[in-house]
Amino acid sequence: MVNGRAKGASFERSIASDLEAELGIKFKRDLDQYRERDRGDLIPVSCDNWPFLVECKRYAGTGVAPPQWWDQACTSASKAGLMPCLIYKFDRRPIVARVPVQAMVRMADGKETYDWQYYCELTFAAFCMIARELLAPSPAMTRADQPKKEN
Repeated sequence: MVNGRAKGASFERSIASDLEAELGIKFKRDLDQYRERDRGDLIPVSCDNWPFLVECKRYAGTGVAPPQWWDQACTSASKAGLMPCLIYKFDRRPIVARVPVQAMVRMADGKETYDWQYYCELTFAAFCMIARELLAPSPAMTRADQPKKEN
């Protein structure tokens, strides 16, 4: 029997290591996520302008990411003032990163804002490329262009 929490923690450590290898940014697991709601799974240790709140999911099966995973990432990201990033993997499938279309707009120095219901699913390598571009000095790099929640 597989311990789901241990499997998730192992995946978080693996993604933290992969992000460091790709981006040169050290990440640590946010252990407060077990005590407090609406927190991401990984926190950058060596980067003050990291634009994403990272939520990691590792599950058996070969399905599609359930909507509640993205909802969780969006709620936590909104609370943190960051853009959501859901990184997930199903058994025998490659890692997928989901980010809002807003990340692509910001990467292109666009000023428009888009609701987070519009997202892109990327390979892990493509996500890292977008993160590198967003971290490059640019006037478009502000947290203020995150969409406001409508009631």
